[in-house]
Amino acid sequence: MAKGSSLSFNTKTEGCVETLRNPVDVLKNLTKQAKKPEYKYKRLYRNFYNPEFYILAYKNIYATKGSMTPGIDGRTIDNMSLSRINKIINKMRDKSYQPNPVKRVYIDKKNSSKKRPLGIPSADDKLIQGVTRLILESIFEPNFSINSHGFRPKRSCHTALTQIQKKFKGVKWFIEGDIRACFDSFDHHILIDIIRQRVADEHFIALLWKFLRAGYMEQFIYEKTHSGAPQGSGISPILANIYLNKLDEFMDKYKSKFDIGERKRRKVNPKYTKHQRAMFKCTENWEGMSADEKKTALKKRKEHRKLMQEQPYYLANDSTFKRLQYGRYADDFIIGIIGSKQDAQKVKSDIARFINNAMKLEMSMEKSKITHSSDMARFLGYDITVSRSNSLKKNSKGQMVKAWYGAVQLYVPHDKWFNKLMEYKALKIEKDIDGKDKWIPTHRGQLINMSDEAIVGKYNSEIRGLYNYYCLANNATVLSNFGHIMEYSMYKTFAGKYRTSMSKIIKQYKRNGVFTVNYMTKQGIKQTTFYNDGFKRKKGYTLEYTDLLPQFQKYIRPNSLIAQLRSKTCELCGETKEEITIHQVKKLKDLKGNHEWERIMIGKRRKTMAVCIDCHNIIHYNC
Repeated sequence: MAKGSSLSFNTKTEGCVETLRNPVDVLKNLTKQAKKPEYKYKRLYRNFYNPEFYILAYKNIYATKGSMTPGIDGRTIDNMSLSRINKIINKMRDKSYQPNPVKRVYIDKKNSSKKRPLGIPSADDKLIQGVTRLILESIFEPNFSINSHGFRPKRSCHTALTQIQKKFKGVKWFIEGDIRACFDSFDHHILIDIIRQRVADEHFIALLWKFLRAGYMEQFIYEKTHSGAPQGSGISPILANIYLNKLDEFMDKYKSKFDIGERKRRKVNPKYTKHQRAMFKCTENWEGMSADEKKTALKKRKEHRKLMQEQPYYLANDSTFKRLQYGRYADDFIIGIIGSKQDAQKVKSDIARFINNAMKLEMSMEKSKITHSSDMARFLGYDITVSRSNSLKKNSKGQMVKAWYGAVQLYVPHDKWFNKLMEYKALKIEKDIDGKDKWIPTHRGQLINMSDEAIVGKYNSEIRGLYNYYCLANNATVLSNFGHIMEYSMYKTFAGKYRTSMSKIIKQYKRNGVFTVNYMTKQGIKQTTFYNDGFKRKKGYTLEYTDLLPQFQKYIRPNSLIAQLRSKTCELCGETKEEITIHQVKKLKDLKGNHEWERIMIGKRRKTMAVCIDCHNIIHYNC
């Protein structure tokens, strides 16, 4: 559908034809009005009558992990069609729509024996929540804090960490913040009150109440929900950010009162500058000095340089300068303080009080720590510290300064990559004759039945996954240890598969020092190699606030899902039919090409295919 086009749709409520706008244009207009603090949105619910909104929501949902997981009604996102969308719209029009309880399952927490609950909505509920999320994001996203990074377009853990590197320079104390059972504890009334500040559409508000109070099914028993937003729900990320934005706003105001001093930095230590000046003075008349005088001058310069390096660059306690920095990702936040420990303790208690009184949540005091910045604070899986390096280099003025003193440094914690090796069962530890730990790579029996290229691909994805996350770390190269263990675990896995020795496997598969596997495809022989791109640290992630609606770009591309649904042509039998539905598979790689429909999907490299009802029934009969 071309950008800016419209669609005629017969309304039942008014008995006339109304023109429904392209949802991209609607959402952009909502975003435009969002910057007006006093503006209230009054006609949001009518967007649920627009089939194009559901197509857009479907496009955002279908490719996500878990999109094909059935909810409590057993249905999945497969078999999407215009008639299915119209049935949903009819329920929205007569206000008879009622979301199903989410299906509650429990998934393992990383590096923990505990499990966390996950709610799986029904397929139609996912669609309606997808539309709801698009609307809420357009309204609230433009006014969210720049310090918030979780579940937001063009933001991630990496943008949060990069912001810390840039803004937390020179902080003396870290406060590691954690909100206990945050997503399960949101007060529904507070959340709705926040939304009402911008939304004056009671039908839209009533829909939100339906989702919040839909409840969940666990072991065939229905449980009501009196608080929280179910994790796994399509609207829980945006609802969480709307709720937690109260904390962001509080921290903005708190910072404005906490910060003291108009200078950008603390005062430079007078003892440091004293020796710095003396150091430069030693060689002021260098050209006019004799050889002996030069020798004496260099000796004195070296002495002053040593004394200068022993001094901190900034005053340790500058009462005329205090700063607070803040960053948040979902329910985890970190604060950097330039000030005293008493300042940090007061900030922590003030925040805990606000979270408890204004947000009806509880700050986890055992997880929320005050850490000196010379030690390691933990945030988003990274260890964070502030450098006290005495190394010198010339600045733009030619002065010798401690260029790295006060810089924020990120580190890969040892336990993160070690625990991954244990999780993958790629390592075992034995004691040597001296009682010391001996690390031994092990074969992974659960992978032996996979194809050669699949085994290599499995190891590569696990290595890249860990490296891509920790590539910002100053010590990212330490992951070469992880890669080394994984490499030899892979050799042993191949050796176990072919009942041979590791040395023979290396000899057979290594080409020019790279482990290479040949495999056959329809296009001929292809190769895959074991990861050999190194573990160099990456820098320079930008924090620019880009397009608020990046997900809408794909909506206006040619050959979109809307075109497939409206084509009236079955991609399997080629016939023109009145009703076309979308067949969807969980993973494209699971298709073997045994049936014509599988071969078509493999050839088009798509998880979806527009088919007629008869062909769709045949596909499911063959599955």
